[in-house]
Formats: sequence, structure tokens, C-alpha cells
Amino acid sequence: MKAAEDQVVEDDTCFQDDEESFFQDIDLLQKHGINAADIKKMKLVGICTVKGIQMTTRKALCNIKGLSEAKVEKIKEAAGKILNVGFQTAFEYSSRRKQVFHITTGSQEFDKLLGGGIESMAITEAFGEFRTGKTQLSHTFCVTAQLPGEDGYSGGKVIFIDTENTFRPDRLKDIADRFNVDHGAVLDNVLYARAYTSEHQMELLDFVAAKFHEEGGVFKLLIIDSIMALFRVDFSGRGELAERQQKLAQMLSRLQKISEEYNVAVFVTNQMTADPGAGMTFQADPKKPIGGHILAHASTTRISLRKGRAEMRIAKIFDSPDMPENEATFAILAGGVSDAKE
Repeated sequence: MKAAEDQVVEDDTCFQDDEESFFQDIDLLQKHGINAADIKKMKLVGICTVKGIQMTTRKALCNIKGLSEAKVEKIKEAAGKILNVGFQTAFEYSSRRKQVFHITTGSQEFDKLLGGGIESMAITEAFGEFRTGKTQLSHTFCVTAQLPGEDGYSGGKVIFIDTENTFRPDRLKDIADRFNVDHGAVLDNVLYARAYTSEHQMELLDFVAAKFHEEGGVFKLLIIDSIMALFRVDFSGRGELAERQQKLAQMLSRLQKISEEYNVAVFVTNQMTADPGAGMTFQADPKKPIGGHILAHASTTRISLRKGRAEMRIAKIFDSPDMPENEATFAILAGGVSDAKE
């Protein structure tokens, strides 16, 4: 059992050191004249790193109780002294991109489609009708993210935000059996939260940021299944559409910042809706993912899932900055997402 636990989250000291130096703690601001009380106020709203300050607008910082405009200016100035906020060469940025890791889907064909799996510092969105494998993929990632992988990836913990009450710990046990890892160790490394409203979902991201900061380099993946379910409930009709899209944009912006700030992968699932105008344009598929252009632009990689024969499912790259539009067939078996049998 001990050997299995070691396999799930490998104790790789060098890797941890690299991860912890990836971000700079907000406490560094004390050396530049910012008092501890103001730093604590920022930590309470999930701003725990110097980069987090850079990613937050002055207006948002002024909304934090106890921070005046003068204090915010001083904080921004101090953060600017610590961080390089200007341009860098593509060569310098490429060396930073070497810290990006990939988490396997459990299927070699699917991994090949994604260039090695879902990547860190990015939002990967999977959308499809019901029973296309979105939740099964999420459960598989809960286990595969904990396993050591290629290019020195050591494995790590996972946070799962459930908006549809579809998370099942027993399903993780079945998937753990496939990879010969200990049930208790796998379940211990997944932090679960059930979100009941879109506001609650947003508030949970403050906890996520604090947790990623508290255990620097330990968490590797954040899953939200599904991203839009609660927004559909809380905002109805065209009258509330603008407000819904604004709130959604704020949440997606926060997710993108968290993924870059802490070098974690973000995986979200999304639902489909019928497109009333599709019949007029003779589209083959009259359904489309919900969330509109805001979700489409925020997701780094978008994967379309559809049903095949029996346990077979087809994944298609719908949008990606570096992967070609292509398809892969995979299967959903007792051990989670796997390669389709010929």
C-alpha cells in the first residue's frame, strides 16, 4: 500500500522547489513598505502572489475593504519593482513555457489528439450532449493527474468543483484499480466542493487560489463539471443575458489567471443547446455549446465530444492555438477513459 501511495504523489524534492519558485509570495511586499494588515486583506480575497496583484485592476483592489486609492497605488508600485511587467523576447517566454506539463486522458489516441494530454497554464473545455463522456473524463483526470507522467511530471492533487451533483468517489476507486493505485491515497488527493449557485461557484475560486498558494506546487488540476449549469439556472431569458455573460467573463478571467499564476491545468465541461437558426443555414449539427463567444474565446482548447457505437466516443478538436483540427476515438470502460478496441 505504501508503494502505491508513493506512486500516486511522488516525493520529488527538486520538482517541488521548481514549482515553489514559480510564483512570488505576496509577503515580499513587506520589504517595499506595504504593511502586513493590508497584505492579509488581499489574501482574504484570494490574492496571494505578486503576480496576482499584477492581474488585478486598481478598481478591484479599491473594492477591498480597508484599501484606499493611495494604498492601492503604493501596492501596485511595489509589485512593479518585484516583477518585470514589460515585454520579453519570444525566446525568454519559450523557456517559461518549458514548465508547462500535460495530464493524460487515459487514452493514447486522445492524448495524441491533444499533443500529450490537457496542458497546464490553460483552460481546456469539453462540450457535448448528455452521455458523451464529459463527467467520465473528469473522473479519469482525478486519477491520472496524480500519476507520474512524461517529461518529469511528478503527479499531484486535484480540486473538483461539482455543479450538477455528478461526482462519485466510488467511480474513482474503479479507475484507481485500473492503474493499480491505492483507493485511500487517490481519494485523499482529491478536494471536492459542491457549488449551489453561480455566486457560490465564484466564491469557491477564492478558496482555490488560497489552497494553491498554501500548498505551492502540490495541486496540478482544477476541474469544474460543469461550468455553465448554474449560470443557466440563476440567469434566465434575454433580459438577464448581458449580466450573465459579464459574470461568466469574470469567472473565466479568474480561472485563466489562476492557471497561469500557479501553473495548473484547468478542465471544464460544458452543456449543449439547440440552435434555432441552424436550420436556415443547413448546418449538419443543429446544436451548439452554451456560453456564447465569451466562453469560446476564454477556453484555450475546446474539445467536442459525441457518441459512437456502444461505449465508443469521438473527440474532435474544435478550437486550439497549436493543435490541428482532428478527431480521435476513445472508449468509456470500467477503468475510465481508455483506448477504443479495434
